[in-house]
Amino acid sequence: MIQYKLYNSYKELPRSWDEIESKDIMLSRSYFKALENATPNNIKLYYVAVFKKDSLVAMVLVQHVRLYLKDMFRNSSTSRLKTLLRDLLSIFLKGNILVVGNLTHTGQHGMYYISSTVKINEVLNGIFDAIDTLKKQIKVEKKKKIRLIMFKDYFLNDPIHKAAHLFDHNGYYKVTVQPNMILEIRPNWLKMEDYIANLNKKYRTRYKRARKKFNGIERKELTLDDVQNNSKQLHSLYSNVSNNAKFNTFYLPQQHFYQYKQELQDNFKIYGYYLEGQLIGFYSLILNHNTLETYFLGYDSEHQYSNQLYLNMLYDMLDFGIIHKFKLIVYARTAMEIKSSVGAKALPMVMFVKHTNTLANKLLRTIFNFMKPNNDWEERHPFS
Repeated sequence: MIQYKLYNSYKELPRSWDEIESKDIMLSRSYFKALENATPNNIKLYYVAVFKKDSLVAMVLVQHVRLYLKDMFRNSSTSRLKTLLRDLLSIFLKGNILVVGNLTHTGQHGMYYISSTVKINEVLNGIFDAIDTLKKQIKVEKKKKIRLIMFKDYFLNDPIHKAAHLFDHNGYYKVTVQPNMILEIRPNWLKMEDYIANLNKKYRTRYKRARKKFNGIERKELTLDDVQNNSKQLHSLYSNVSNNAKFNTFYLPQQHFYQYKQELQDNFKIYGYYLEGQLIGFYSLILNHNTLETYFLGYDSEHQYSNQLYLNMLYDMLDFGIIHKFKLIVYARTAMEIKSSVGAKALPMVMFVKHTNTLANKLLRTIFNFMKPNNDWEERHPFS
């Protein structure tokens, strides 16, 4: 018999939660502690445990997000028709949504189940029941009505697609989202020079040119004390990038990086870039078993282009991945063309969406289908 339990904090999670080998650090209690302590102001975390015969067989992250879509589309030039549709979309989605997954990170980091013990259909039915309970709980406690439910970021080969009929039956539909940029580290790359040797002449020259422009900038891994002492500057550099993004759903609090470093310790890395003693940029990484997850970064606009900060960060992330023998580097979405120039491949992703209003749900299907992400970037092929 399948049962579920709903939890309001990582502190309430059963002891068996961390005994399950999910191979995803972003479903661990330590990660949830960091996220709860430094979550964006518009996000509240909930957790669902699915049990079969009293044994924990699935663990799920659900986020309650206060979302205002009209504020999400920033600095974007588009057709009048798409602008009209975005405004219409904003009317339908404005307010409160539930996300099965993690809105602060690209990828499927919201659900794990023991496939040898339970079927995906059973897990999803448990999640659907938990979501219905959570909707009612939020209505009573927060006086808020959930308008949209989203199962976030699934690759096309994810086992969840075997249960597509369940999503159809429950009124969800599949929506294409921007791809995830992933670089697979080749077995023969034992050091950065091996990667460089596999580049074709054009991109080998590009690599060398970028490194020359980096002259004078010092790289440094930041300790917990460094992160605390530089929290204001790190947040300012992050904000500089975030505020210029075309699309955003949240804003990290100032102590976010400190909380992550404090809880995840060696599984969370921050590297700072210094010019004449001044912190002008940084990037962060989550070490997720054999996968290196790139996280938030920031930089001073004054030095971004002249020193090719962003491109050099991508190379440095790759260097870290090679040296520490990771199999994959998840560069996430956005800036897809420059990431492909480093060697990352675009892997398609989808999500499952449902509006709680039946009429709005039918209209959303049409609007979302019209607004599928455009492939308005050129894929680069850097290898010989």
